Amino acid sequence: MESTRPIRALIRGLDALTVLNLRNGATVSEVAQEIRLPRTTTYRILETLSHAGYVYRDPIDDRYRLTIMVRGLSDGFDDEAWVTQIARPYINELGKEIVWPVAIASLSGTTMMVRETTDHRSPLAVERFSVGFRVPLLTSACGRAYLAFSPAAQRDSLLDILSRSTREADKLARNRTDVQKILGETQAQGYATAVRPRRVTDEITMAVPIQLDDRVLAAVTIRFSGTAVPLKMAVERFLPKLRETAGRIRATFLEQQRDPPHQHHRPTQVR
Repeated sequence: MESTRPIRALIRGLDALTVLNLRNGATVSEVAQEIRLPRTTTYRILETLSHAGYVYRDPIDDRYRLTIMVRGLSDGFDDEAWVTQIARPYINELGKEIVWPVAIASLSGTTMMVRETTDHRSPLAVERFSVGFRVPLLTSACGRAYLAFSPAAQRDSLLDILSRSTREADKLARNRTDVQKILGETQAQGYATAVRPRRVTDEITMAVPIQLDDRVLAAVTIRFSGTAVPLKMAVERFLPKLRETAGRIRATFLEQQRDPPHQHHRPTQVR
């Protein structure tokens, strides 16, 4: 049986939505440059998405922006709400225990966004990142953890989009052999790592996924000095605590899904 050929127009439309999700609006030319399509084709894609209600063109600056309907694609799942209500106390508790900076990040477009972090409370943080900071999928530990444990269809779609990206941090997606090796090792060991070279000592990030049956909610990470804590020691000292924290967040999330404390009401249009 032959595999079904992908619908290129649909893929291009999703690419355009991804670009708009990463920006505070974008012109036709900006989207066209990002997804490598002619301006006329990009205009038709954006107007189609506008007709469907997922984007609108702001008459003030002629930029296309997302509408609240895009939120509906996540089936009511609200990252910001659950991170604030559920994950924050667990992240803070872990940060106090191990002192090194701890964070939780989830997918945002084709990057991972930091949703909560102890950076500004950790005396060992060399750099302090804030909530909203984005890191690439393929070169960050949280991104690798997310990709490795995501459903195959989602992972393949993200890698296809990244392979067409012009960003330096995404170029690894064009080498599927290397990508599969990295993600395969991550799956086998159950956690991801990434090393960031620094002048004095390398900074290592370790991440574990928070998994449900059908998706990855987010990844819990810790950053530490490779000189102060060699990776082998970090696996022994930090990995069990990371996994415990991820499990507690998952359990609380499932509990609240079964018995939500209250319902969130949203406006029907965002301008």
